[in-house]
Amino acid sequence: MANNDFQQSVVVVTGGAAGIGRAVAEAFVAQGATVGVIDRDAATPLAGTSLLTADVRDDAEVAACIDRFAALHGRVDILVANAGVSYPATVEDGPLEDWKNILDINVLGYVRAIRAALPHLRRSSHAAIVNMSSCTAGTGLRRRVLYSATKGAIEAMTRALAADLVHEGIRVNCVSPGTVDTPLIAKLVAQAPDPDHQRKVYMDRQPTGFMVEPEEVARAVLYLAHPLARSTVGSVLTVDGGMASLRLFNS
Repeated sequence: MANNDFQQSVVVVTGGAAGIGRAVAEAFVAQGATVGVIDRDAATPLAGTSLLTADVRDDAEVAACIDRFAALHGRVDILVANAGVSYPATVEDGPLEDWKNILDINVLGYVRAIRAALPHLRRSSHAAIVNMSSCTAGTGLRRRVLYSATKGAIEAMTRALAADLVHEGIRVNCVSPGTVDTPLIAKLVAQAPDPDHQRKVYMDRQPTGFMVEPEEVARAVLYLAHPLARSTVGSVLTVDGGMASLRLFNS
């Protein structure tokens, strides 16, 4: 990829203030794109981006900020739907109101962003939507029932969206990361009774023996969004250190 491959592109990233979303926004900025970041707040706004303050649970807020950004720049070329929250739980844990809230953010939040962006994506000559899934959609992990369900929904939704939109020239794809070394993971490590052990647990569950870097996920997003990836449609690109596919048993 050249350093200016996205120089003429208008990009919206939801949940772009931190973690994976921030790395994605940084990658597009480095490629010369015009980037709008949707987040509820940003303690340290990312240089070179426009902060579009909205809660992805609010239809009107999401639509208004995307409409304003698109009006300013004439269109949206790429939407990266990434905003989401984790929820460690078995099926018996937590009140159902909490479950509804996570589903609202992790699934309906994507729907709101996509609905709001579609009229503007239709004005692009190389429109692309990239959704963020997780290795939990295809790998059974303990205490991840709800989070896994939301990410499984995103992968299924990606394929159906791709079928609906391919004839309009709007490509829809998905990235499925493993355990990504984000500030959230750092916080969970710090809160553990034995932080060193907890970090080792996160690293050891990838067959590579190390966590995925946010920049690796960002590069996968850039590939899926690139106009030259025109035959990559309805795909799930896995960036998980072999977590979903490798079984390192002795033969």
